[in-house]
Amino acid sequence: MAILRLGLCVAGVYSMFLIWAIAQERLSVPFASTTSSKPEKFKHVLFMNTCQSLAGAFSSLIYLFIRRQKGQSIAETFGVGSQSVKAPANGNGSTNGTANGNGKPHAPRASARTILLQYFQCALLVTSASPFGFAALSHISYPTMVLGKSCKLVPVMIMNVLLYRRRFAPHKYLVVSLVTLGITMFMYFGDSAHGKGASSNASSSVWGLTLLVINLAIDGAINSTQDEIFTRYRVTGQQMMFWINAFSTIVTTVLLFLPLPYIPVLHPSADRLPEMYSTLQYIRTHPSVKVPLGQFALTGSLGQLFIFETLQHFGSLTLVTVTLTRKLFTMILSVVVYNHTLTLGQWSGAAVVFLGIAIEAWVKRKDVHAKRVVQEKEKAKIKDL
Repeated sequence: MAILRLGLCVAGVYSMFLIWAIAQERLSVPFASTTSSKPEKFKHVLFMNTCQSLAGAFSSLIYLFIRRQKGQSIAETFGVGSQSVKAPANGNGSTNGTANGNGKPHAPRASARTILLQYFQCALLVTSASPFGFAALSHISYPTMVLGKSCKLVPVMIMNVLLYRRRFAPHKYLVVSLVTLGITMFMYFGDSAHGKGASSNASSSVWGLTLLVINLAIDGAINSTQDEIFTRYRVTGQQMMFWINAFSTIVTTVLLFLPLPYIPVLHPSADRLPEMYSTLQYIRTHPSVKVPLGQFALTGSLGQLFIFETLQHFGSLTLVTVTLTRKLFTMILSVVVYNHTLTLGQWSGAAVVFLGIAIEAWVKRKDVHAKRVVQEKEKAKIKDL
């Protein structure tokens, strides 16, 4: 069942975000104007993020009500009704906590305010991460950006260790190293990574690389905070998805209607007009932007359903591995469809990535088998009693 769930999550992430990437790329290209002969770029990232978070909130809301259990209250459906903190297991395998009427321990209660504050924290991080990544593209080449994003596994693990003192099994560090090394090799040995413009831009723009590092650090903080929420609270991925997207929509909508001053990276416009006004002006004079903008929001929201399902059941490291390998598989698919040629170094990088994934799969299968053996032994003891 776990393998089937992982397979569905991977297929959903790959299919949705492949279309999402196409829409995102289209949004980065100038659109024809009805009032001018010169095409203009769509620069309203805040509005893009609002559209996607709003679509994400609606899709997760629909999912929650479809999967709602009979007799479940609204608060429980949204994961804030009588929320329980997960109690750690003690040395005897039982959970710590006070006993209920049947003599069984239960977890202490957490207020809805506590968990909502953590969701709001994630929403603020999500809102602030995107502008840094977008701003970095103005100073570094796209291959450099992809190369940096390919190392996302590292900040996720570092932030988990620094923020929450979480430790991982030794094989996790090996898998992270192999996947990061493999994708780095794949990008570095590609022809596009060796272009004269790409290498010169990457070497001459320390500011762009600094923005990228900030973006990766915030992404790592987001994933580690989400891991912490799943560790401490009994919530589902779709409940988390709803609240983070809802809070993100509220934050970005407020920012859209405020006459913000010039803020480097976060609000680079100096006209002092609300961004919502300039965005609507752009859409009215560039109507062809509507279709890719709708595709970006819809596929991004549906892809998030699969992402949060993966995050809930398999953790952030598995999620980042899936999203990183999606980039690799997209490149390999491009080779097959469009007859591109890979260098020996790129094939070597692909082999290193698959090696890391194989190690992760083998260890997980071994752990699942060990747990089943323990469960069978416990069942046998109960029968003997």
